[in-house]
Amino acid sequence: MATTEHPPPSRLRAWMLEGLSDMGKGAGQHGAAEAEPEPAHKGQRWWRVMCLTGVDYFSTLGYQPGIAALAAGLLSPIATIVLVIVTLAGALPVYRRVAEESPHGEGSIAMLERLLSFWQGKLFVLTLLGFAATDFLITITLSAADASTHLVENPHLTSVLHGQQMVITLFLVALLGAVFLKGFLEAIGVAVALVGIYLALNVVVVIVGLWHVVTAGHVVTDWTTALTAEHGNVFVMIGLALIVFPKLALGLSGFETGVAVMPHVEGDPSDTEQRPTGRIRDTKKLLTTAAVIMSGFLITTSFITTLLIPENEFKSGGQANGRALAYLAHEYIGNAFGTVYDVSTIAILWFAGASAMAGLLNLMPRYLPRYGMAPHWARAVRPMVIVFTLIAFLVTWIFDADVDAQGGAYATGVLVLISSAAIAVTIAARKAGQRNWSIAFGVISAVFLYTTVVNVIERPDGVKIGACFIAGIILVSLLSRLARAFELRVTHVELDSMAERFVRDMASRKMRFIANEPDRRDKAEYRDKIEQIREDNEFPEHEDFVFVEVTVTDPSEFEAGLTVRGEVLHNRYRVLTLESSSIPNALAALLLHVRDSTGCTPHIYFEWTEGNPFANFLRFFLFGQGEVAPVTREVLREAEPNRALRPRVHTG
Repeated sequence: MATTEHPPPSRLRAWMLEGLSDMGKGAGQHGAAEAEPEPAHKGQRWWRVMCLTGVDYFSTLGYQPGIAALAAGLLSPIATIVLVIVTLAGALPVYRRVAEESPHGEGSIAMLERLLSFWQGKLFVLTLLGFAATDFLITITLSAADASTHLVENPHLTSVLHGQQMVITLFLVALLGAVFLKGFLEAIGVAVALVGIYLALNVVVVIVGLWHVVTAGHVVTDWTTALTAEHGNVFVMIGLALIVFPKLALGLSGFETGVAVMPHVEGDPSDTEQRPTGRIRDTKKLLTTAAVIMSGFLITTSFITTLLIPENEFKSGGQANGRALAYLAHEYIGNAFGTVYDVSTIAILWFAGASAMAGLLNLMPRYLPRYGMAPHWARAVRPMVIVFTLIAFLVTWIFDADVDAQGGAYATGVLVLISSAAIAVTIAARKAGQRNWSIAFGVISAVFLYTTVVNVIERPDGVKIGACFIAGIILVSLLSRLARAFELRVTHVELDSMAERFVRDMASRKMRFIANEPDRRDKAEYRDKIEQIREDNEFPEHEDFVFVEVTVTDPSEFEAGLTVRGEVLHNRYRVLTLESSSIPNALAALLLHVRDSTGCTPHIYFEWTEGNPFANFLRFFLFGQGEVAPVTREVLREAEPNRALRPRVHTG
């Protein structure tokens, strides 16, 4: 479709919107042509992509053992074993199924989106996006806060940097934002190096820690004696571990990221976008390997930190708070190795923030602009980086850069996403007629829902910050949808052969369309409509018309293509039928397409809608219909500012 020339944007605006993508759109704002296909992406081996997931998943070892010790005390190793069982028997099977159902990186949110339509589906997705934003943003702020803790508590720097944790955390968040503003490419090679070095250093710490536990026999004896004195018998310990393990839910992070990076997995040469069998298989290897490695580290690190670190050191202000393994590295291997460990931990925690930022930039533009619930610039990387960085500043300030304080919010975001994934795969298994899997996934869903509820009750700050994100997203989304109400949002227009014949035939004379709301579709309906239009506009008898009828499908959809079909009814009346989420948008898009394809100015005729104008606007906003005539003209006016080129709208 023709567009009006606009003055060139400023250099700052052009830089900010550089690389603006049109995800979810088949073409430009007014374009009728299909978008050019993207070049094929050459993937990476699954174990390399696992390292990209690992910067998020494995980096939690920087703070997980300390948080587990604070939450469960002497029961930390037992509660961690419960967590590992839930990971391997619950989260892993769920996300292996998510990989099958959503092999292009959309994740569980897309699975649930397909199950629900209309406004309830959109609001549900917005709610999940709020918790996903909580997960990713708290990953950024918590990782930066823990990185600053490792820096401040380093024996060589503690005297210089003491009391500067907030400043350092804000600096790390700002540095992350600056890197993305300059242009960030997911460097899988960097992730492989970081994860390899970090895991190797952790292996050294674990081996040394276990050696000290074995050689100092009284350590195990003291621990078991204290456990028995505090909790009585083994069954009480297991029962309490089951109760407190939800507080350790941070150890479940990384699965959603593991599915999100699926498009980077190479797969087999025979893979197609419709059937990426090799990619699915290798992603399952990725998820399983990461879960097994992490489970081994979770059990061993919780064991050695609980037995070797004094309880007071885990508390706020203690030397092991937020850095339990680093404490052991300095204490038992020396400050030189400890400093190397600190540097490695800081690097992987900072890169975990980068992974989370990339996840946000991949997730939000996938949904919000497509729903009409974000402005066009939300598809560009740099403006969104600024928005997310400012929000991260606010979250850091609210939580005072405290790792422990952010644990609840992080766990809530992680658990809600895993619970939604479990519910999604349960429904998918049931629809596939897999009774045993339906029961198994149903039990897993119940476990994660229980864990989520307990976590929310114990640490309501998580759901509070999640609710703030949800409220913010919904408010901004509705305001954006309202601001873009009159925007032409049809991505492309296609006419079948009969519709093309009607348009070619009309191009030889004045092009007149009648907007008709289909009712009985009998001969009397069309005859009476033509008589009314002729009477209202004082047309002579010989004037020829083509009817246009729009059926509203899902009014909550914002962007979609338009297919126009032509038919002849009662051997006399030519009718173009369309299906769209909005009647005025569909009519405006059709008129602009006809104008561009024929070079003629089309005319369309309406009758006024009865009722209150404000109520009719709300009907249009929510249900895609209402005061059709003036809204169609307004959509045309915004799409084509040049009045001489604009299709004509007549109302009688």
